[in-house]
Amino acid sequence: MATTTTATSSQAPALPVTSPQPPSQTFRFPVQPLHRFKGASASIKRPREVAHFSFDDNHEYVADDSGINYYIPPPIGADLKEGFDTFRHHEDKEDAHLDALLKALVDKEKKDGAGAHAKADFVTWRGMMTKIMTAPFDNFADFGMFATLYDGTIYIEEDFPSRAAERATEANQPPPRYHHPDQQSREMMTFWGYKFETLALIPTPPASTPPQEIEKHQRSVVSNHAQHCSIVSTSFGPHSLVLGGEVDGLLAPKPSDPEAPVQWVELKTAEELPPPARQQHRDILKFERKLLKFWAQSFLLGVPKIIVGFRSKAGILRGLQTFNTHELPGMVRRGTNCWDGNVCINFATEFLGWLKETVTEEGVYSIVLRKKSGVVEVKKVKGGTGEIVSEEFLAWRNKKEGKIVAEEKAEEPEKDAENVS
Repeated sequence: MATTTTATSSQAPALPVTSPQPPSQTFRFPVQPLHRFKGASASIKRPREVAHFSFDDNHEYVADDSGINYYIPPPIGADLKEGFDTFRHHEDKEDAHLDALLKALVDKEKKDGAGAHAKADFVTWRGMMTKIMTAPFDNFADFGMFATLYDGTIYIEEDFPSRAAERATEANQPPPRYHHPDQQSREMMTFWGYKFETLALIPTPPASTPPQEIEKHQRSVVSNHAQHCSIVSTSFGPHSLVLGGEVDGLLAPKPSDPEAPVQWVELKTAEELPPPARQQHRDILKFERKLLKFWAQSFLLGVPKIIVGFRSKAGILRGLQTFNTHELPGMVRRGTNCWDGNVCINFATEFLGWLKETVTEEGVYSIVLRKKSGVVEVKKVKGGTGEIVSEEFLAWRNKKEGKIVAEEKAEEPEKDAENVS
């Protein structure tokens, strides 16, 4: 409560003194024990694409599918280090929030009319849900996010300032005193993934693309500026979600029926396994732990297949293997049993339900999981929306809601007249 001091004639008026506000309450969701989430998984609605957009060669938003690519088998034996010195690497320097995702929803609603309103309990990037889903089995799991409630929907984004600070710290770390001869830099290993994509993706359907055009594209400058993003509607139990995320490529052209599954493919690289005679348990364990993130990313957007390029320690492409996304949890269960897909789904479902009960008023909330803490902490940190929901999106939705209300009011006299008669 604010209190004021009464001024006398010999004093200047005193400024109002505001009593300090109590700190925001911290809400906690424990990750352990995992047996709470065992058993059959919560019901999942198959992801269905509701919108899409692309980023062009300058990483500018484009409201079309120009960023779509098609898969071709890359040449085995290729050196994934080739082209590193000319790599066009895009890394967000400013907080992009959910702007591109929300812009795509606005574009879709403007194009398709009132029926295109994408209403959900949660709207976020696929990356945020991947971190939540994999937290129960990720030994190094930590994340920072922000959330805000607007018009009954919780919007979640990455804590960009903290992530940018982490990247700066990593970049300024001195190199280790000893390097294994085959040990590569973090930047080089990041490049390998993009080089693999350049070798395995072309912008036109393979059947109608001349071989010389394919070879020309495979020799082009590696860049991650251009992308294509799919936005899907899905649900975990009773909680509906709209998720946006980058998709690598298509195995076949998109179907004309919007209800039909899209044959997306996710491309990944991994270090080759030793020959079967020399494989040890830790080799399989390392790879199957990596499959957790591969599975979660593809599962969330409804990507049916994952193609892994196995490379040597020095970055030479040795082989390819295709995995069906829905089969990965069973494969791991029969192998090392180092993670359980049902537990991941049930954990995410329970967490989303708890978040809905926690984020119940306006403001910006932090969502934090600290490394090895085993507890997700949520607390309100400030008012407003923190730019999580863009001004363009707010203006469009407010205008749209106002139009609907005006139309309803315009119809009222007619209804009254009908009732009188």
